[in-house]
Amino acid sequence: MSRTTPPRPLDVTALFPELAPLARTAVRLHPRPGAPTVADSSIGGPLLWPADEPWPTCADHDAPTHRGLAPGDVRQRRRILADAWTRPRAEGADLLTPEEREIVDRAVSETRIPQDGPVPLIPVAQLYAADIPSLPRPAGTDLLQVLWCPFDHDEDYMPASELYWRASADVTDPLPAAPEPSVIGNADYLPEPCLLHPETVTEYPAPHELPEELADRIHAWEEEQDPGDEGDEEEGVEVVDYQYDLSVAPGCKLGGHAPWSFSDPFPMSCPECGADVRPLLTVDGAEWDGNTSWRPLEDADYDGLHFLGPACATQLTIGRSYNMQIYVCEASYDHPHIQNMQ
Repeated sequence: MSRTTPPRPLDVTALFPELAPLARTAVRLHPRPGAPTVADSSIGGPLLWPADEPWPTCADHDAPTHRGLAPGDVRQRRRILADAWTRPRAEGADLLTPEEREIVDRAVSETRIPQDGPVPLIPVAQLYAADIPSLPRPAGTDLLQVLWCPFDHDEDYMPASELYWRASADVTDPLPAAPEPSVIGNADYLPEPCLLHPETVTEYPAPHELPEELADRIHAWEEEQDPGDEGDEEEGVEVVDYQYDLSVAPGCKLGGHAPWSFSDPFPMSCPECGADVRPLLTVDGAEWDGNTSWRPLEDADYDGLHFLGPACATQLTIGRSYNMQIYVCEASYDHPHIQNMQ
C-alpha cells in the first residue's frame, strides 16, 4: 500500500515568498513491517550482496568477547512485549507472565558474549533506483546499501555506518545469508525488517538555517496565531507551526533539508577534499510523534499504542529519540561520508 502525506496546512511560500527558492524535494521512505527479500528496497532487510565479496566488519570491535546483548534475545523480547501490550488482562494484573518476565529481563541485561572474529555490520537500508528514481548515486549504479556497527562509537553515541553503491545487475551470485553478530551493543540499533513505500514531498529549511530576519518574521506570525486565549483553544483554533508542520518532514527519508533540532547548524565539509556536503539519508526512529500533521492518510485510523504502531515500525532509536543524518561529498561519492545527530 502506498503512503500519502496530507497536504500542508497552508502554502507557506504565499506568506513568505523568500522560501520558494529554498525548497527541496525529499523522499519519505515510510517503512512498514514486512518480509523483504534481496530484490526489495527495505530497512532491516537482506542485502543483494555478492557471494565473493567479504562481508564488512568493524575493526574497532574485534575482541573474542564483547559486553552487550544477543540479537535473538532482543527480537524475542520485542515479540513478547508486542503480544503482551495488545492482549486483554484483568485490572491490576501483571503485563507479563513470570516466564516472559525472565526472558524480557535477560534480553536487556548486558553480559559478556563470545564473538568469532570482528563484529559483522548490520544491514540498515537497501534502496533501489527502480523504486526511488531520484536516488543520488554514482554513474553506472542503481543500488545503495547502508550498514552499521551495532555499537556506539567514540563520543558520537551513534553507530558507525558504511555505504555501498553497486550495479544490481552485476550481482549474479548473491550471498545466501548475511553473517549476524552474536553480540550487539545497543538494542536500538537492530532494525526490524520493513518494506518501503517511497513518496516525494517538498521541504523548506528548518528555522535554524533561515536568515535571522526571515526567521523572526515567521516566529512573529506563529505567535499571532496563538494569542494564548483559552477560549480560542476550546473553539478548536488550529495553530500551525513552521518547524513542525511546514519545513522538514520527520521519519526516514532521502535528501531534503537537515532536521536541525537541539543544536544550531554548523559548517560541514568533506573530510578528504573540503567540498560541500549534502544530506543523503536520515534515519529516524519515529515517522510522527505528538505532532500528527505528517502522519500518512492511510495510517490515520490507527488508534493503538504509538510505539507498537506504523510510526515506529523499524524499532530504531537514535540517541534520545533524535535522528541520524548521513551526508555525502558533492564532489565525489568515493570520499568519506559524514554522520550527524539531531
